[in-house]
Amino acid sequence: MIPLENKHIPLGKNTYFLSDLHLGASYMPDSRERERKIVSFLDSIKKDAEAIYLLGDILDYWYEYRYVVPRGYIRFFGKLAELSDSGIRIVWLKGNHDIWIFDYLPFELGIEVIDGSLIREIQGKKIFMEHGDGVGKLQPSFKFIRSIFRNSVCQRLFSGIHPRWTVPFAYNWSSHSRKEGEERGIPDEILLKNLKDFAISYQHTHKDIDYFIFGHVHVLSREEITPGCEMIVLGEWIKTFSYARLSSEGLQLLKYNASIP
Repeated sequence: MIPLENKHIPLGKNTYFLSDLHLGASYMPDSRERERKIVSFLDSIKKDAEAIYLLGDILDYWYEYRYVVPRGYIRFFGKLAELSDSGIRIVWLKGNHDIWIFDYLPFELGIEVIDGSLIREIQGKKIFMEHGDGVGKLQPSFKFIRSIFRNSVCQRLFSGIHPRWTVPFAYNWSSHSRKEGEERGIPDEILLKNLKDFAISYQHTHKDIDYFIFGHVHVLSREEITPGCEMIVLGEWIKTFSYARLSSEGLQLLKYNASIP
């Protein structure tokens, strides 16, 4: 876990949280249109944003080879670079779809990449953040696959295969796993309960946490854990286009519905 950092926020500046953009997903129509909408949102907050936290699964697939950059996302990456260059802090927490970010994106975009959970004090509130796939009770099959994907030896072996084979394979895997997940019909209530059980257990020994913020479930949710402590699940940018904004007035859950010409 990344240690706590307390940062003073200038008056009138806000902090934004969003997750599960799944840019590049082959099983979704109008990928370019969604990318343009996300870029439009980022452009709309650039004047009042102090920091932007991306809580995982921002890309549906990403693997950094030493000398090869996967195609796509150019508008999105360009906007992140612009915001970072302007002084906006951007923090990207890895999810289960974008775990293979190494040094290219941090170096080129000037962003901070976190693998795991993160605690930060923002606007006087102590916030626990995690994508959501790595906390609570995990299914044994998922834990096994997660350990393989994060194994450094397996990563080196995977990187030795030509991208013409690995990239289509990864997108097919993502599409298949999404379809299988829908067919299994794991209720959102069970996934949310897993996150809530973790938050309750963690807050029992860390009573100074004000917010637990997660992604992963693709549900927009706000629920009280204990008086003064809430769990926020950010939804997704596939249909809902939802996000959280933290200001001096508190935390709000919002949706971005601007049309793109």
